[in-house]
Amino acid sequence: MSAHEGSRSYDAVIVGGGHNGLVAAAYLARAGRSVLVLERLGHTGGAAVSTRPFAGVDARLSRYSYLVSLLPAKIVQDLGLDFRLRTRDISSYTPVERAGHPTGLLVGGGERRTREAFARLTGGDREFDAWQRFYALTGRVARSVFPTLTEPLPTREELRRRVDDEEAWRALFEEPIGVAVEERFSDDLVRGVVLTDALIGTFADAHDPTLAQNRCFLYHVIGGGTGAWDVPVGGMGALTDALADAARAAGAVIATGHEAVRIDTDGRNAEVSWRSADGEGAAAARHVLVGASPQALAALTGDTPPAPAEGAQLKVNMLLKRLPRLRDTSVDPREAFAGTFHIAEGYEQLAEAHARATAGELPAAPPSEIYCHSLTDPTILGPDLVAEGHHTLTLFGLHAPARLFERDNDAVREELLRRTLAQLDAHLAEPLADCLATDADGRPCIEARSPLDLERDLGLPGGNIFHRALSWPWAQDGTGRWGVETRHPNVLLCGAGAVRGGGVSGVPGHNAAMAVLEQDVP
Repeated sequence: MSAHEGSRSYDAVIVGGGHNGLVAAAYLARAGRSVLVLERLGHTGGAAVSTRPFAGVDARLSRYSYLVSLLPAKIVQDLGLDFRLRTRDISSYTPVERAGHPTGLLVGGGERRTREAFARLTGGDREFDAWQRFYALTGRVARSVFPTLTEPLPTREELRRRVDDEEAWRALFEEPIGVAVEERFSDDLVRGVVLTDALIGTFADAHDPTLAQNRCFLYHVIGGGTGAWDVPVGGMGALTDALADAARAAGAVIATGHEAVRIDTDGRNAEVSWRSADGEGAAAARHVLVGASPQALAALTGDTPPAPAEGAQLKVNMLLKRLPRLRDTSVDPREAFAGTFHIAEGYEQLAEAHARATAGELPAAPPSEIYCHSLTDPTILGPDLVAEGHHTLTLFGLHAPARLFERDNDAVREELLRRTLAQLDAHLAEPLADCLATDADGRPCIEARSPLDLERDLGLPGGNIFHRALSWPWAQDGTGRWGVETRHPNVLLCGAGAVRGGGVSGVPGHNAAMAVLEQDVP
C-alpha cells in the first residue's frame, strides 16, 4: 500500500518494517491507534526474512537471522500470531582430534547420553558435572531476568535482588566471563563451547574488561527463561509475515518502497518526510517510532550520531545434495548438524583468532558454527528437494570484524570463506564442495555475507547485527522508563539498538508501543 493512500496524519509513524517495527505497529493498531509503517525496501522483515537465494532452486532460507530464543511467548499470544517454533533435541556437536583420532562432543539426546559423551571426551564425569552446575546457574538467572524484558526497566539493584544469587551475579554481571569458564572447566574444548555464546556477533576476548562478552552471553542464555534456541517453522520470514498480517489486520498501513529521509519534531507533534519511486511526501504524527539503527535515527533527526558500531561475523548460506559424512563415525551427521556444529571453537583457538583479528589479520583457523534448518523443519524445501535428500546449512563465523574487509571486501570475504570451509573439511570424510547442490545455472549453492555486505544490504551500522553493543537490561542515565526513549519526547527507538534490543525478540517494538500507550493515557 502506498503512503499516499488514506490519512496523511497518524497517531504513530513507524520508520522501518523489520520485526520490531511490525511488533510496535501491531500493538498500536490493535489499541486503536492509526499507524503508518514506512519501509525502505520492497518488502517487510528487515534481517528476519526468508528468501530463495539460489536461482531456480525451491529452497526458502532464513537468509540473515535464523534462530529464535528471545521472542517472548507473550508477544506471540498478544498479537495472535500464526507462528510456531520447533525445539531441537540435539544442542550441539563439536568435532576434535585427540591423540590422532577423530572424536567430538555431542550435547543432547538426554542426560545419560550427554554424560557418556563428556566421559568419552574428557575421561571422567568432572566436566559434565561442572556443565550441569553452570547451566543450572544460568537457568536460574534466565528465569529471573527474561520476564523483565517486557516490563519497565528495573534498576541494577532491583535486578540483582530479583536474581537473588550472588554466585551467579558475580559470574555473569561483574567478572569477565572467562573467569567463570576457567574456574569451572578444565577441558579446552568444553571451555570453548561455553564461551561461544559470549561471542556471537560480538568481537571480544573472554577477559575483555568492558564485559561486552558478558552482555552477549547473557542474552544468549536467558531466552524464554531457558536459553533454548528454536527453529522457526517455515523460516524466519514466517514470523515477519505473521507480524505484517497482524498489523494490517488491525488497521496499520504498511508502505514498502518508502524511505524515511527526515524527522521534524517539537516534542509534541512530528512530521516524517519520505521518498519513493513515485515521488516525495510527508506524514504528520503524534509519535514517531524508529526501528532503524541509532545512527539512522540521528541522521533523520539531525542529532549527533553515536559512536560507530562494528559487526564481526561471516554469514554463509548453503544448500547441499546430501549431508557430508564425518570422520568421527560414532555420530550420525543427521544429529551432528541438527544442533550447533562448532568448528575451530576450542578455548585457545577462539583466543588466537581474536588476537589475529585484533592485529588486522584474518584468523588462520576461523571459528564458526553451523546448523541445518531442514533437519528440524523440512518445510522450507520443495517436496522434490526433500525427496532427493537435500539439506540447508547455515554458517555463522566469529571474529571477523568489519575492519578486515575494508581494503577489498570481495577478496577478503572469499579468502575467509575458503579458510572457514577448510576448518570444516578437516572434520569431514568427504569435501563439503562435493556435497553442494547447484543452481539452475550450474553454480554451487553457496553465498557469503561480510559485515560490509550487511551494512549495504540491510543498513546495519558496520554490519553489526545488534546495531550497537548490547546493553545491560537495567536503567542507566538517559535510558528512560522503557529503554526506548530519545531526547525528543515523541520520538522513540524501537529497533535492536534500544536497551534490551538485539536478536529476534520483538522486545524493543513491544516496549516502544507500551511507552506510546502510557504517554497517551488521559
